[in-house]
Amino acid sequence: MDLWLIWLITAAVLAVAEIFTLTAALGMLSAAALVTAGFAAVGLPLPLQFVVFTIVAVASVVFLRPIAVRHLLHPQAERFGIDALVGRAAYAVSEVTGRGGRVRIDGEEWTARAYDETLVIPPGTTVDVIEISGATALVYPRE
Repeated sequence: MDLWLIWLITAAVLAVAEIFTLTAALGMLSAAALVTAGFAAVGLPLPLQFVVFTIVAVASVVFLRPIAVRHLLHPQAERFGIDALVGRAAYAVSEVTGRGGRVRIDGEEWTARAYDETLVIPPGTTVDVIEISGATALVYPRE
């Protein structure tokens, strides 16, 4: 069996292993094996193939993997939809209790309940949106 084919099979096995582990390291090693398969196909001797594999693997794992991991683990920059309303200030349009009420959030009226069910929030009070449950904002008075 030709050496380039062995490197190609190694690259495929590492790529499949990467799919199951999602570590990014095995994907980098798979790419190194693929590059080495190309060099083996043009006739590079076996000891130099190992040198190529080592150089490409070390370079990709040391330099590219931290960048890839940082992009994968980067938190979402902005919140969208109702998640964006949590933490915003609102204005109590009507009395808000643990059972119900109305608040205005960014110009829109929402049904609301007091986050602390024992509170009674009078109209005109500025409140913070603590949570959105369905179409109801759970609010707490601002101090």
